[in-house]
Amino acid sequence: MPGFARAAAARLVALSRRDATQARASAAKHGIPYACSSAEDLCRCPEVDLVLIATPNVCHCADTLLALRHGKPVLCEKPMAMNAAECRTMIDAARAAGLPLGIAQVQRFSSSVLRMRERVAAGDIGQPLFARAELGFSGQNHPRSWMYKRTIAGGGALMDVGIHGLDALRFILQDEITGVQARALRRPNCGDVEAGAVLLLQFARGTLGTVLATSYTPYRTPLEIVGETASLRAELALSLQEPVNLELWREGQILETERLLNTHAFAHMLDAFVLAVENKQPFLCSGEEGLKNQELVDAAYAQF
Repeated sequence: MPGFARAAAARLVALSRRDATQARASAAKHGIPYACSSAEDLCRCPEVDLVLIATPNVCHCADTLLALRHGKPVLCEKPMAMNAAECRTMIDAARAAGLPLGIAQVQRFSSSVLRMRERVAAGDIGQPLFARAELGFSGQNHPRSWMYKRTIAGGGALMDVGIHGLDALRFILQDEITGVQARALRRPNCGDVEAGAVLLLQFARGTLGTVLATSYTPYRTPLEIVGETASLRAELALSLQEPVNLELWREGQILETERLLNTHAFAHMLDAFVLAVENKQPFLCSGEEGLKNQELVDAAYAQF
């Protein structure tokens, strides 16, 4: 809701919840004109031009297909779907309908990730050799209780937050991952999904990367790119709430520090999708990009 409030080109006109009473209460709370009790009703609403899908993961594919059948462009939350096969179904349906399909990998619109991408491309650290992204949060007693059910979530911490790390590293390095090795962490109270995962990544241009994801720690999102001449790092790199201190390190010393804010990332993403639809231009994270992330996740889960 804060993201929609900050957006310049996007306005929230309808929402859907399975419980009609809750839908009306949420709509009233946030000043939304239309409250719907089904995705079908929302997609039929003539005031709706675009659909943002933020349902549980198991619903992403079916909800996307529904919106496309009603002629609505779709911005779907990550993870794109339960597996790569569903992603391909969504992409094929969008192409057949001639409608845009974007994936809400919000970190591509955060100031910290965009700045790291810019500085790596400018050669500020030399040739990248290593890259790491770590994402942790405390998921115990989380309101999304379905996140610990494989049939609804598709997986655990890797699907939920690790996919942000995979996408951020691909985006910053502007390189593709050609190999994945993976190990899972099991803990009590995590249902039938992993409490954490560690991935070792091989990039096409030779960089080695790691992604660590867990729902069993306090909040943390460090990210680092190590080059031949220097390194870029930030402890709260992927935080959308707290200021991010992006540091340039060389020979054990901090040479530069940039203070960045990611608070408008979601609004920037919404505006970018609206403009992409209106101007018939590519969106920064297309369905094809979402598929690449999901294929990497699928390759990791095959090793657990």
